[in-house]
Amino acid sequence: MSIGSLRTVYGTLLNFRAEFEAWAPKMSEPPYKAPPKAPVLYIKPANTWSADGAAIVVPSTVADVEIGATVAMVMGAPGQVAGYVLMNDLSVPHASYFRPPVRFKCLDGFLGVGNTLLPAAGADPSRFVLEVRINGDLRQTLSFDKLMRNPQQLLADVSEFMTLGAGDALMLGVDAGRPRAKAGDHIDIRGAGLGSLSNQLVAEAA
Repeated sequence: MSIGSLRTVYGTLLNFRAEFEAWAPKMSEPPYKAPPKAPVLYIKPANTWSADGAAIVVPSTVADVEIGATVAMVMGAPGQVAGYVLMNDLSVPHASYFRPPVRFKCLDGFLGVGNTLLPAAGADPSRFVLEVRINGDLRQTLSFDKLMRNPQQLLADVSEFMTLGAGDALMLGVDAGRPRAKAGDHIDIRGAGLGSLSNQLVAEAA
C-alpha cells in the first residue's frame, strides 16, 4: 500500500498484556486512580509518516529512540477492515504512556509504514508474529496472541465513541521490551504475509 492512501493513523496504548501488567501498579495513582475502561488512543499525524526504505532523521537532542513494531488495521468501508500493514511507531523514550507527549511521539518521520497490505479476508491476526532486527541482529519477537483486546474487540470498542473511515489506520499496540536504536542503525521488521519494513536512522544535519 502507499502512504498516500492513508487518512488518519491512530496508535493504541496498553493493548499488549505484558505492557498492561508492567504499568498496572501505576494505574491506581492520580490523576486516573483506576485502569482505563476504554481503549487509550493517540494520533500519529501525517508529518510522522515514513515509507518503507526511507531514512528517518533523529534530532541531535535525542540520544536514542524506541522501536515500536506493530501491525495496523487499515479501514475500507466504515466498520470494515480492508487489511493489515506493518508499522514502526518510533518514540523518544519517556516515563509515562498514559498521556504520551506530542514532542516525544510525533516528531517528523517517526512512523514507518510498510508497503504490503495483507487482505483482511482469511487473515488471522492472532497468528501474527513480528521479528525486529537492528543492524541484522534479532532484538525482539512479538506475538499478537497476547493482546488485551483482539482486533475485532478493539475495533468494536473504539467504534463506540468514534467512527473510522476508509483509509484510517488503527495500530493494534506495541509490546513491552521495546528495543532502542540510534542514528546510524538500520531497523528491519518482518512478519509472515506482511512483508518487511526497513528504515535507516540518520543523524540530523548540523
